[in-house]
Amino acid sequence: MSKLGNVKAAVALTFHHSLSTLHEVHLWREPIPDNWLPKVLANLDSMLLDHCHLERKAAVSALSLMKYPELATHARELNAIAQEELEHFNLLLDLLEQRGVLFGVPHPSPWISGLMRFIRKGRREQVIDHLIAASLIEGRSCEKFQVLVQALRNTEPALAEFYANLVASEGNHYAEFWLMACKIDITEAHNRLDAFLNLDAELIVQSHELPLLH
Repeated sequence: MSKLGNVKAAVALTFHHSLSTLHEVHLWREPIPDNWLPKVLANLDSMLLDHCHLERKAAVSALSLMKYPELATHARELNAIAQEELEHFNLLLDLLEQRGVLFGVPHPSPWISGLMRFIRKGRREQVIDHLIAASLIEGRSCEKFQVLVQALRNTEPALAEFYANLVASEGNHYAEFWLMACKIDITEAHNRLDAFLNLDAELIVQSHELPLLH
């Protein structure tokens, strides 16, 4: 494994370890709201549909990052992320079909929309912010998948296993996007991460009734 590969694996492992105890999340400044889990468990099919759309959007987002000259050397890495997200999209399409759920129109996520609006204009500023937003979306997904694994283990063991199998992938994507941002400008990346984490803490507590993954 290359030196960068070793660093990436270490970052992902550290992130995964920080989420292993659900009540001691070290990255976030605000935990998942208490009402999120009951809401999605009561509307699992709607949450799965939302998750399916998010995997499709994640693939598109990874490919769109190739437009930045600063990421020209990461084209293969971004393509690999996009392909993996499309694999997850296909798996979720299968799940929806098995459960008799039609592939309907997605609902916009207030949390994701808030993160994306925070991305600055200007090429260098925009690419760093875009990478951090993508990283945090993957990070929150990793966290919530682990919550779902525990919650579904007894009632929907196959679905619990499905989410357990996605945890490492989300942690890796979190690490990959974060390392790309740091490679461009490590000081700016840390400054913007601090700002994004403050924003995440504000956004995640904003109440809505939609049974969305985010």
